[in-house]
Amino acid sequence: MREEVYKGKITTAQEAARLVKPGDRVYVGTASSFAYELLDALWDRRAELEDVAILCSMSVRPSRMFSTDHDEHNPFHVETFFLGAQERLAHRKHGMPLEFTCFHLSQVDIWCRHVGKPDVCFFQVSRPDENDMVSCGPSGGSMFTYLAENARNIVFECNAQVPYIVNGEKHLLPLSMADALVFADYPVSPLAKDEVDEISQRISDLVMEEVPDGSTIQLGLGKISTAIGYGLLKKNDLGIFSELFSEPMMELMKNGNVTNREKGFMDGLSVFAFSLGSNEMYDFMDHNPDLYSGTFPFVNDPRNIAKNRQMMSINTAMSVDLFGQVAADSMGWSQQSAVGGQIDFVKGAQWSRGGKSIIALASSFEKDGQRQSKICLNFPAGTAVTTPRSEVQYIATEYGCINLKKLNMSDRVRAMISLAHPDFREQLRDEAKSHGLL
Repeated sequence: MREEVYKGKITTAQEAARLVKPGDRVYVGTASSFAYELLDALWDRRAELEDVAILCSMSVRPSRMFSTDHDEHNPFHVETFFLGAQERLAHRKHGMPLEFTCFHLSQVDIWCRHVGKPDVCFFQVSRPDENDMVSCGPSGGSMFTYLAENARNIVFECNAQVPYIVNGEKHLLPLSMADALVFADYPVSPLAKDEVDEISQRISDLVMEEVPDGSTIQLGLGKISTAIGYGLLKKNDLGIFSELFSEPMMELMKNGNVTNREKGFMDGLSVFAFSLGSNEMYDFMDHNPDLYSGTFPFVNDPRNIAKNRQMMSINTAMSVDLFGQVAADSMGWSQQSAVGGQIDFVKGAQWSRGGKSIIALASSFEKDGQRQSKICLNFPAGTAVTTPRSEVQYIATEYGCINLKKLNMSDRVRAMISLAHPDFREQLRDEAKSHGLL
């Protein structure tokens, strides 16, 4: 770093946190790019503050802000567009007020400019390079520049363990942008590896029948997505164009299954917007010339997704009704996660030449010792539809993988019943008949 660039800016997390004033809106992180030392320092100032909005999404690592009961003097509330495990914990267990905004990830710039509107941005970034630039890291490239546009103060938490992403759209930021620099050295948010069970493996096997060599892949999180990701180790000449870069994608690149030479769009590069995985994966990402970090509005734009040949969008759901409507982000009146990029990729994949959109889920689950069906006549009251029936193409469970797009509504109902666990098929058939669906 040149002295004229950073002189007077290096400080402690505690001093940097003093930039926050009562009534401020403070962005602290997304997914694997969270400024946790600054977040902790802000928590330590809680007695001095009032009405401070914490702007964040998809937090997976515990912090005092999210893991402590909020007492009578609680100056903080969360505003998010995607609930992660820690946002849910803070709200449901520890009483932290929370506001949620629903939109597609391809529209995150709108949230940054018109909903989030941060006064102060805490950005976790890499250590500076020889050109006095920092990398936004494994997830920050998806949106940091939009957040910075109108912020009063910007603080870089320069973490020595943040991977430096070589290629990207808006993934490098100049040191001169920051009002303060805080140097840190702790592991990037790791995500525990999902254990693949028998049902997930069966779903993966069925989905693999629909995925040809030369496909471009988008995957989500969870054990079904993980099983499908490792199932792709049997495929050749794959490409990656995905909002998420995940552990299985690293293995596919290491193993040579991913070549990115058949995509037809951004050939040679594995394109992603954010990532969550192990420390091994973050090490793999560091200075890797085969990766490209894009913003959500770029990566999740269905028009860009459609430019990839044989685009395979594979996402999961909590429940699907007999019409094929998908509930993937809320159940009843309880918000679980977010719409995210599901519809972006559902649409883009079907516009792609030879592309397919697949929603995969286990047919049932056990709660309190009782089996319950994920295929249902209708969702509980208050449940929001993530992907409408008019957009859905393939639905996969451990009992099959069926293209609903070519079926009339009564045939859709029959198809969905066939995808349900056998214990519930007769009940679903009777319910469908009683409502005139069959």
